[in-house]
Amino acid sequence: MLVKHSDDCVPFVAIDGCTIRELLHPAHGDCELPYSFALAEVGALGATFPHRLDRTEVYFVLQGRGRLHIDGEAAVLETGAAAIIPAGATQWIENLGEAVLRFAAIVSPPWSAAGDERVQT
Repeated sequence: MLVKHSDDCVPFVAIDGCTIRELLHPAHGDCELPYSFALAEVGALGATFPHRLDRTEVYFVLQGRGRLHIDGEAAVLETGAAAIIPAGATQWIENLGEAVLRFAAIVSPPWSAAGDERVQT
């Protein structure tokens, strides 16, 4: 049985500027999944940089309120909301609140820094 806690995951800052804690990723050698699962945070009233991922991503908001931008469209996401970000789409999220925006991110196939690029909008 594999059980991991987010507090035990070393956080890192992704190319888009958000803080990530990878809980499940096959590259860690502890699971063989066709996706990765991470927790992400964006600081109060902050935003990520526009970026493009070469794989499909799902966000699920755990805490806070943000505006997700995907290829020129935008939608407000609040706690309990999920959104699909298609592979190759230009995306970024802004935190609309004065507390940390926290969301889970599932990426399929598993996230790779090589497949994530910052873009100019």
